[in-house]
Amino acid sequence: HAAGQKLHRVVKKIRRHMFVFMTNRAIEPTNNGSERALRPAVPFRKITNGFRSEWGARLYADIRSVIEPARRRACGALDAIRITLAGQPLPLTS
Repeated sequence: HAAGQKLHRVVKKIRRHMFVFMTNRAIEPTNNGSERALRPAVPFRKITNGFRSEWGARLYADIRSVIEPARRRACGALDAIRITLAGQPLPLTS
């Protein structure tokens, strides 16, 4: 019962956010966008036979977390990395 009670508490806490997509058309009802953003990591991991170190996996994840939003904002990957390293936010559009 502990797991059910925990689930109940979590749902009760976030329930007002669960169906926002029904009233706001700008919000996707699925996480397909997120799944598509993660997809390039799978072939990379398979081709390279996995990550050899924890820092390598983290570095790849950090770089992807900059490049993917930049791509969606029509900003080049190298520009996005430079902007991020300078401590600036990515532009909304290029």
